[in-house]
Amino acid sequence: MTPDTPQSGRFVGGEHRFAVRVYFEDTDLSGVVYHANYLRYMERARSDMLRVAGVDQRAAHEAGEGAYVVRDLRIRYAAPARLDDALVVVSTITRIRAASVDIHQRVMRDGVVLTDAQVEVAFVAPSGRARRQPAKWVEAFDAVSEKGKPS
Repeated sequence: MTPDTPQSGRFVGGEHRFAVRVYFEDTDLSGVVYHANYLRYMERARSDMLRVAGVDQRAAHEAGEGAYVVRDLRIRYAAPARLDDALVVVSTITRIRAASVDIHQRVMRDGVVLTDAQVEVAFVAPSGRARRQPAKWVEAFDAVSEKGKPS
């Protein structure tokens, strides 16, 4: 890795861990992270998780195969993050289906859960209709998920 390569997250067991720093632009007038920015942190972490797992979203999109979209999202805010906080987004694949993946995501500071979300991403064709995700992607998810780890 060269010094100019962006830092990447990593898998620890079945969890993908992605570090985030809170910048001034992330906060609202009260000095805490604006609620929608937690979704940005989670999106970056999911994209990084897929890349680290070996899922090439860009190639699939450019080949006209399709792309992932958020189909369902449930989020709970437990505590605020503030300017300059060092956060980690912890993502865990909880369920893999033919055309979608469920991901549990937590934004944490020093081991404390600030935000907790359940996200379902669906693989869709360019037409917008759900379609079976590539088999090699399902294999990649199995390999990095708890389901894919030996007991």
